[in-house]
Amino acid sequence: MTDWTPRAETSGKPRYIAIADAIEKDVRDGRLSPGTRLPPQRMLAKQLGIDFTTVSRGYSEAQSRGLVTSHVGRGTFISKPTEAPNGPDPLRLADEDLSMNLPPEPTDPGLIANMRAGLDYVSANLLQLLRYQSSTGSDKDKAAASTWLSLRGMIPSSARLVISPGAHSTICAILTILTEPGDTILCEQITYPGFRNIASRRGLNLVGIEMDKDGILPDALADAIRTHGPKALYLNPTLQNPTTLTIPTDRRLAISEVLNKHGLQLIEDDAYGFIPAKAPAPIAVSAPDLTWHIGGLAKCIGAGLRLAYTVAPNGKQAYSLGQTLKVQAVMPSPITTALATQWIEDGTADQIRRFIRSETSARQAIAREVLEGFDFRGAENAFNVWLSLPDSVGRADVVARMAGRPIGIMPSDAFSVGITPGDEVRLCLGGSLSREALRANLYFLVNSLQHSAFLG
Repeated sequence: MTDWTPRAETSGKPRYIAIADAIEKDVRDGRLSPGTRLPPQRMLAKQLGIDFTTVSRGYSEAQSRGLVTSHVGRGTFISKPTEAPNGPDPLRLADEDLSMNLPPEPTDPGLIANMRAGLDYVSANLLQLLRYQSSTGSDKDKAAASTWLSLRGMIPSSARLVISPGAHSTICAILTILTEPGDTILCEQITYPGFRNIASRRGLNLVGIEMDKDGILPDALADAIRTHGPKALYLNPTLQNPTTLTIPTDRRLAISEVLNKHGLQLIEDDAYGFIPAKAPAPIAVSAPDLTWHIGGLAKCIGAGLRLAYTVAPNGKQAYSLGQTLKVQAVMPSPITTALATQWIEDGTADQIRRFIRSETSARQAIAREVLEGFDFRGAENAFNVWLSLPDSVGRADVVARMAGRPIGIMPSDAFSVGITPGDEVRLCLGGSLSREALRANLYFLVNSLQHSAFLG
């Protein structure tokens, strides 16, 4: 271990920046060579007579510059030339599915450095993580999942908690448990297309429940239960995809009352519930014995993790879910599960969530500005807007005109259940495009909609 200490400087910069600058200068001058281990953060803080967190921020800043690498249990080392962060693989840059409702991607170097640091934990445990493991998640990972779910007011017992390879797999497994081909499932009249596709593959009959600006109508739900004898209800109650509506608390309680009265189980897809600062409590809180609450990580952390934290109505059904998932996918990936757990434990997951919250708010503001005068629906932290097209403008024409643009656009046909699709489209505001690119492409859309030849 080196006895290195940063040389004094009088630039007036924050101390943590000064520490990173000193590391960079001493690497350049040859005082610090590749592979040199830096002093432990607490030791250096004591030597300098400063707070530990200042040194920690200094090391993090140096890591974001590619000067150092940190290894759990071993320390912080000057990067070797081969360890310097490489640029993105050009073959992966265009690998983005714009048909999906994508979260905005972080650009802050400090946050990206913290995300990369989580991979050091994965690397240090790589051999163990390549083994077959529990089909429902280890105790350590379940503890992290419980911590994450507590952000939504959920404090589930371990017996009711299942870690699964994504919300899609979870929904498939739940429908396998609850239904047989030909059974009926209730959902919103305008609902998430992924659920429509899953239900169709399973041979299920979907019945759309009438909606208003606050979500499905409780009386219409009760009538559908009596008429159709459904096996379950599916809802995406917070920042619903695609309408962006959030079911308010009083409506959630009314829905819970209907479910409890009829004993109907609910599949609550809470994909976006972690994003708003003050989202209403999940329906699972008021109907815990009937609700399969799915806290997917795709929207609030990253889709590539392919993870979801699911709270089953009881321990018996959690066990059934685990066994069904084992048949479908064997287990959630231990590597991505460990990464998610590390990010939750070290605060990186919450940083990502807060970034998405801030960035979606900024992008919605851009959409409100550019689309002023058009009929559309958005929400503070939604990933998309739901745009009603002007008269004589067909949704197929709009989709064709926007083909090749970095804004995902999908017509209402993909979302409609039991109703004639209207001339509406979902415009996705997330993904890798910048705010400037978002603004430019929305202006392109507006010009297309207003162009007389296009309207003709």
